[in-house]
Amino acid sequence: MIKFFAKRLAMLPLVMAGVTILLFTLLQFLSPEMRAALYVKDPRQLSALEQVIQKYHLRDPMPVQYWVWLKQVLPIGAPADGKGFPLQFKTPDLGYSETAKMPVFEAIQSFFPATLELTLMAFIPIMAFGIWFGTLSAVHKDKFVDHLSRFIAITGYSLPSFVLGLLLLMIFYGKLQYFPPGRYSLDIDMLVHDAAKFNHYTGFLLLDSLLNRNLAVFWDVLKHLILPGVTLMYISVALLVRITRSSMLEELSKDYVRTARAKGLPERVVVGKHARRNALIPVVTLSSLLFVRLLGGVVITETVFDYPGIGRWGVNAAQQLDVPGVLGSALLSAMLFVVANMISDIVYAVVDPRIRVQ
Repeated sequence: MIKFFAKRLAMLPLVMAGVTILLFTLLQFLSPEMRAALYVKDPRQLSALEQVIQKYHLRDPMPVQYWVWLKQVLPIGAPADGKGFPLQFKTPDLGYSETAKMPVFEAIQSFFPATLELTLMAFIPIMAFGIWFGTLSAVHKDKFVDHLSRFIAITGYSLPSFVLGLLLLMIFYGKLQYFPPGRYSLDIDMLVHDAAKFNHYTGFLLLDSLLNRNLAVFWDVLKHLILPGVTLMYISVALLVRITRSSMLEELSKDYVRTARAKGLPERVVVGKHARRNALIPVVTLSSLLFVRLLGGVVITETVFDYPGIGRWGVNAAQQLDVPGVLGSALLSAMLFVVANMISDIVYAVVDPRIRVQ
């Protein structure tokens, strides 16, 4: 298992290098003046673009430009004098985002925790409910539970997220005055930005509120997560239920399940220990892709609920031709996808030991 994990981990830098080369190659379709925004640390530098172009070799061949850019982006580098070892850790310099009015790395640090909180709020119930209900539906095929799962899957898969989001807002916020949009209320906004009263330890407001022992902030942030979390859960759980059901039905019809039942094993053991474990392979694949999609920012849901997530910022950056913002958002999404694939490979090996041998 350790050898399998080491192989997957060793491939990670190579894959990320390939992704960065691809993204940087696409940037070559832009003019040197537009690419100069990647190296601007202060908006006032925009008045001296020619100096930036010359300093960072933006009219040189692409491999030279890529090496200059990579040294700026990597979180490790040579000491300040440029000589000797050891290498020092530094903050990646991804340029200045006009959309966020801050450096790109700071924008990612600001928006990504909000998206991660929303993702975990939706993903954990999606996995728990999707696997449980899909298994239940397969075990009770063509019965009421199975028909109910089909109804949930069809409505969840076909209902646009913005329609469900607007309906939930009209009912719970418009009529009942519960679960407001945004990330927090106005009074909480003033509190969390007061350094004397609220310490930001991690950037995750739910966790930071507990570390600050401030339950008012915790419950307010949690209330704002309920509706977008429910929207994402209902839309996303539909496909997971159907995949789990189909995979379970296939496994339950195999000979080893009939043998286990003939040996007198309890049904919960046959289903839970034998059939479901083998049925989880396609579920793991779908779950990793789903988690990356949620982490990359669900733009429509974040827009409907006025939620300041990474996806909404990335789309705004694209609309305003904010090159550093778009590239930073793309790099983050690519990194998340690569890491999620590596984790899914490891989970495969845990679920099915035969994969380690292959």
